[in-house]
Amino acid sequence: MWAMVIERYWYFRRILPQQAMEMQAQWNARTDHSSWCARQIRQTMISRLNASMTVGFPVLQVLVPMSPLLGLIGTVTGMLGVFDSMALRGNADARSMASGVSQAMICTMTGLAVSITGLYPVHYFRTRASHETELLADRLPL
Repeated sequence: MWAMVIERYWYFRRILPQQAMEMQAQWNARTDHSSWCARQIRQTMISRLNASMTVGFPVLQVLVPMSPLLGLIGTVTGMLGVFDSMALRGNADARSMASGVSQAMICTMTGLAVSITGLYPVHYFRTRASHETELLADRLPL
């Protein structure tokens, strides 16, 4: 998930300004800005840039709420291991059980950490894409 966040950060920081300037130059080079055809071209240009801004958003939006669930799977698997070891030994040693439960909870904690820290980038990139789309529409006058 963090590789995708870094890639999106790089895109918004380095690539998007270049693409927006190229698109604005293409629009300004046109002589016709007011016909129906020109409006459709403008709308297509804005839509293409918006599509490139939102690449990977659906995956990020799924990974953030999914991370705690994946951590929970790890915890349940770890707890099953603890119960298996208790069944093999035939006794419930509290010390060894606490150690196994502690290790199993690391998965849940990791999933929660990934999810909580991923909330802000998802919100930030979604808001930034919307804002940049509006700015681009303002830069391409009719």
